[in-house]
Amino acid sequence: MPKMIFVNLPVRDLAVSTRFYEAIGCRKNEQFSDQNAASMVWSDTITFQLLTRDYFATFATKPIADARETVGMLIALSCDSREAVDTITEAAAAAGGKADIRERQDMGFMYLRTFEDPDGHTFEPAWMNMDAASATTGE
Repeated sequence: MPKMIFVNLPVRDLAVSTRFYEAIGCRKNEQFSDQNAASMVWSDTITFQLLTRDYFATFATKPIADARETVGMLIALSCDSREAVDTITEAAAAAGGKADIRERQDMGFMYLRTFEDPDGHTFEPAWMNMDAASATTGE
């Protein structure tokens, strides 16, 4: 079995967040979703577990941060092309998120943008030309 990542995120409105994650390309796994949680599959090995704040609190031993006020992590998402970076960022904005919360980064061999979901969780979709990146580092 491949190693998998389940990113658990507290959300204020489960329905709004579910629609947002569907808009950026996730598929809802009904088997692991209910009134407290939505299991949003990004890939075969990465799933975003959206949990109501009250339900999330049952797993946490510290206060839940307000991602609109503080940054606890930055979730980088690999994309297949520059266009895919633009597409997911524009989809995020159209679905209630905030696009380009910092300037776009275009280094030729790497291109990335940054967006927030409706709860303020920060994502950075990125495309990298690995051949060109290797050439710049001499590897």
